[in-house]
Amino acid sequence: MVDNLDCVFCKIIKGEIPSKKEYEDEKVIVIHDLHPRAPVHLLVIPKNHRPENIVYLEDGDKELLMSMFMVANGLVKKLGLDQKGFIYRFNGGGYQHINHLHLWIVGGSKIEPMTENPIDFQ
Repeated sequence: MVDNLDCVFCKIIKGEIPSKKEYEDEKVIVIHDLHPRAPVHLLVIPKNHRPENIVYLEDGDKELLMSMFMVANGLVKKLGLDQKGFIYRFNGGGYQHINHLHLWIVGGSKIEPMTENPIDFQ
């Protein structure tokens, strides 16, 4: 595992910070968010510290991204979110609190806004 000594997710992966795990394999860990915005709010986190900004991923990261989505898809089906509704979300470019690539799975009911100050992209 490649890590960043100051990264909260790297510390969770190493077991230095407790978390509620939903899934784990050799590439990713999936944990429950500490401050959920919906009945289901999971984080799919690569075990190797990846660029904090998704635009800096490289060709070699394609397999990791596919693995993240396949794990997420499996959990969405397992938890019945495919019937209730869900959102996948990647953050990057200054909009994330923890600078380690991660995919959110949020769903199960009405979903609260993801930021205190919604962004107007118009």
